[in-house]
Amino acid sequence: MVAEASRGLAGKQDHLGDGSAGESAPVAVEGGEFVEVAVGNEHGLHARPAARLVRLVQGFDARVTVMNVTTGKGPVDAGSLSLVATLNAQRGHRLRVGASGAEAGEALAAVRALAERGFDDGPAVVGGAVVVGAGRALGGGSGSGLDVAVGVAIVTGGEVELGGYRAGDGEVERRRLKDALRSVGDQLTVLQGKTAEAVGAAEAEIFDAQLAMLDDLTTLDAVFSAIADGESAPEAWKVAMDAVAARFEELDDAYQRERAQDVRSVRDRVLRVLTGQSETTQAASGLLVVRELDAATAAGVDAERVVGIAVRAAGTTGHGVIVARSRGIPVITGIGDVEVPGGVLVGFDVRAGEFVVEPADGGERLRAVVRERSAERETALVEAERPAVTLDGRTVSVFANVGSVQDAADARGADGSGLVRTEVLFGERRVAPTVDEQVEAFRAIAAAFGGKPITIRTWDVGGDKPLAFLPQEREANPFLGERGIRVFRRRPELLRDQLRAICQVAAETPVQVMFPMVTTADEVAWALQELKAVDPPQGLKVGIMIEVPAAALRIATLAARLDFVSIGTNDLTQYTTASDRGNSAVAGLADGLDPAVLQLIDRVVRGVPEGVEVAVCGDLASDPAAAVLLVGLGVHELSAVGPQVPTIKARLRETDLAAATARAAEALQLASAAEVRAQ
Repeated sequence: MVAEASRGLAGKQDHLGDGSAGESAPVAVEGGEFVEVAVGNEHGLHARPAARLVRLVQGFDARVTVMNVTTGKGPVDAGSLSLVATLNAQRGHRLRVGASGAEAGEALAAVRALAERGFDDGPAVVGGAVVVGAGRALGGGSGSGLDVAVGVAIVTGGEVELGGYRAGDGEVERRRLKDALRSVGDQLTVLQGKTAEAVGAAEAEIFDAQLAMLDDLTTLDAVFSAIADGESAPEAWKVAMDAVAARFEELDDAYQRERAQDVRSVRDRVLRVLTGQSETTQAASGLLVVRELDAATAAGVDAERVVGIAVRAAGTTGHGVIVARSRGIPVITGIGDVEVPGGVLVGFDVRAGEFVVEPADGGERLRAVVRERSAERETALVEAERPAVTLDGRTVSVFANVGSVQDAADARGADGSGLVRTEVLFGERRVAPTVDEQVEAFRAIAAAFGGKPITIRTWDVGGDKPLAFLPQEREANPFLGERGIRVFRRRPELLRDQLRAICQVAAETPVQVMFPMVTTADEVAWALQELKAVDPPQGLKVGIMIEVPAAALRIATLAARLDFVSIGTNDLTQYTTASDRGNSAVAGLADGLDPAVLQLIDRVVRGVPEGVEVAVCGDLASDPAAAVLLVGLGVHELSAVGPQVPTIKARLRETDLAAATARAAEALQLASAAEVRAQ
């Protein structure tokens, strides 16, 4: 086939610098055709959607290439997963797909259709309405069941030992590698089937990308070439796969960078087969400690034997973390390089940010926490619909953060929604939703809550939340660039359409509107002016997010004309501590219980004008102990991830407000988040 004959040439040209980075001309060979498509996936063309593209084009008698028009990267061979990864294609980027050969037209039509479906990587668009989150919720830290575990350490993740391997001649090494690839393919196919049966089809698709790596012709060309030059099969395979992993690690999107874990997982599986080494995690009993958690390991461990998994690498969006949590296995990430000898007792408590080696009490405290959390959760679910009334009679509203109609339907016991994430609700759209489409989605969410109040946040775009229908210029530091309301002073028509939809629904059911990433009084005045221009209904409550330290410090000025403010503790923590939680080197600094963050929350509560309500909708509101502390600081409302709402309400029903207030006052004077937790 044409595709196989020229496999890898385009990508090699890109790496060798034969093409201009700024070129956006068609990349197909002479006589070819091309189309342009948009990337609408939340995390761009990461491993799974890229694998779908690769698998699709390999089915046609055509040479297909793809170029990232937005960045100028490419062209690369669309039939090679390792090369498609180098495009660094993120949401909002445009791709130019070229094809030549007997089935070029059919190939391009199929690629266009795949792109229009969001590369089959997320919510579908049905009858003009976006259906988001139709499956189970995955990957949320505090929303994934129990978050504590204790057991004997099963330590894995070291390099596969190659020293004892005895190489044969070139033909022998080629045959050994082919046999190993076939064997690993069979292993992954079995794991995929078991995952589909036990967890779900969506989670099983995680293995598609790993299977695609086994027959990536660009990688195999490099491996077989090295074998022909005298390298052993294990050495050639390791070098080639390390190069692929390095490409992933150079990508801008943190989620895409984590896909390097999948590459190393496939690398090591093949190396173990080649060298005759077995994988010990499946039959072991205890608490698994790994360098990285790949999907195959997460799917293969016996959940009856493995009580939890501790991951040295930071990051909560890896495929392995998703699979493990969806199977109900507790996971903690980012434990770093702490020494953990195999066979010793270890344990962790995600809620407390704690990982311990050889606890002095033999693990009894953590076992008690396991029993307590299990009972707490069961009771909370039974009493989820009861109001959260403290022991001394204060009622605290506990809302749910939602990004879909399904999230709203699943939010047991919630008093409504304190945060409707519109950028998630419509995140896969390649064109901006119309006013009517937004009205339909907002009505559906309101109906799922049975007419309880919902707070709709206007488009929160920028940073790590791009929108496909709103391309942004590349910024050196997007978290300190055009985010939230800043973007829409340049594109006000998109905001006005959304405000029209919000106002239309607000005339029918209780709705509040909230503007994100506000820093100055001028931004508040502009937002209110835009709202007034669309004729809001009488009584519509208006608020802003407090995510920037400057906003917290000047709260009296910002909130003078508002009905409420909602504190986004995730960004407030990140900006206050100048630390990225996705960076394992500094992730420990980004702790929402840092007294500096609590002092800013306290300042907001004390500084808002009379009558202005204060809510918290960040991660802190989903932590039961932190929720009590927030109420003690004087926060009026909490909005948590849906699965945590029953637990938060149950904890508040056991709370004495006077005692919580005293504890909160003490917390403000402490030196660290660790001291706050130890209170």
